[in-house]
Amino acid sequence: MAAVTAAMVKELRSATDAPMMDCKKVLVEADGDMAKATELLKARGIAKAAKKADRVAAEGLAGIVIADDFSKATVIEINSETDFVAQNEGFQNLVKDTAKEIYTNQPADVDCI
Repeated sequence: MAAVTAAMVKELRSATDAPMMDCKKVLVEADGDMAKATELLKARGIAKAAKKADRVAAEGLAGIVIADDFSKATVIEINSETDFVAQNEGFQNLVKDTAKEIYTNQPADVDCI
């Protein structure tokens, strides 16, 4: 079993931006093999992302922009996981700005935005 040095942990951390302790754990598990350790980190990162993908974004806000003569309108809904996000001023501004942008530019589909 190869000894895992602080320099090895630092190198892996620099290459992957993973937390230091995670870098150390995978280096020990990979017996000091940097390539194998990198693959382990990637695999675990994907597993973490998959867990988050199952979360429900049940909170959020709706935004509406209506023409003065009521001839056209834009209604959008942007969701978040928590009500804390929905209550945030930045999130509220995102909803308002997005509704205005869609109202003004009238994109044909999402790819045009």
